[in-house]
Amino acid sequence: MRNLSVILRFLTAMSTLLYSHPICVEHENFPEHPEQPGRLRAILSALEDPAFFLLDRCEAPKGDIKDIQRVHAPYYVEAIFENMPASGYRMLDPDTGLSPASGEAALRAVGAACSAVDAVIAGEVRNAFCAVRPPGHHAEASQAMGFCLFNNAAIAAQHARHVNGAERVAVIDFDVHHGNGTQSAFERHRDLFYGSSHQYPAYPGTGMEGETGVGNIINVQLAPGTGSAEFRAAYSERILPALEAFRPDLIIISAGFDAHARDPLAQLRLETADYAWVTRELLSVADRCCGGRVVSVLEGGYDLPALADGVKAHVRELMGI
Repeated sequence: MRNLSVILRFLTAMSTLLYSHPICVEHENFPEHPEQPGRLRAILSALEDPAFFLLDRCEAPKGDIKDIQRVHAPYYVEAIFENMPASGYRMLDPDTGLSPASGEAALRAVGAACSAVDAVIAGEVRNAFCAVRPPGHHAEASQAMGFCLFNNAAIAAQHARHVNGAERVAVIDFDVHHGNGTQSAFERHRDLFYGSSHQYPAYPGTGMEGETGVGNIINVQLAPGTGSAEFRAAYSERILPALEAFRPDLIIISAGFDAHARDPLAQLRLETADYAWVTRELLSVADRCCGGRVVSVLEGGYDLPALADGVKAHVRELMGI
């Protein structure tokens, strides 16, 4: 029995934790919006494949308002919840809306990211993937935009520092769109690092390579039509060396899958294999710098089969299978 207990503890410590919650499926912007509930349904269905039998699954808790307010202005947080509709939809801008489930979904998304940080830093699991909606990396301190209400990755990074004692936290963002909200939250803080590969020109029009913060921001712009070779070079030559030099205590991934060739909202030409490759490379840096500690949070991806395939490739690498 003692040997069995040791084996079980070992397997748990080496496992990957999946966070999600049914309410995240219920959040809607408006009918026919690209950031739709079917995205999360497609992901969760894909992860029911027998290959993911050993994926440890956990229901996302509600996040703490104090965590959100480390990144977002208190008046903005209050306004988001005050504007939740009792029925129908309420638009915050032409792209970003609320439905009756949006408030709890946003809290569960934040809670997933912060709880994943807790579990990974405590050594309960090796890494984690948060399959949640709404996404986060466009959300500014006092502005919802780009389908995003609260910046899940930036909130998780500050949670790691203020609650878990991490000194240096990095966010790597391979979504096809630049994470303007994350960059804005990080650019004056030397102990936070943001690295992004993104299409340019494209929404939101930020992320110039000259935007370097206090030496802690790396942006790599990729022209429309860019494919695997240029994407991999962006990481091998620019982002990964800077990340390793930063020596993070934790790596958070803003995992968007909309740079795929089939995605309708952008024009990069990545394939599923590129998501496996970049995940593997980030895990390798994590192994050398921070004991393998990685938390991944879902961002974009709007072609449902491509999204499901990308997430499967990403999670396979997290699990080491």
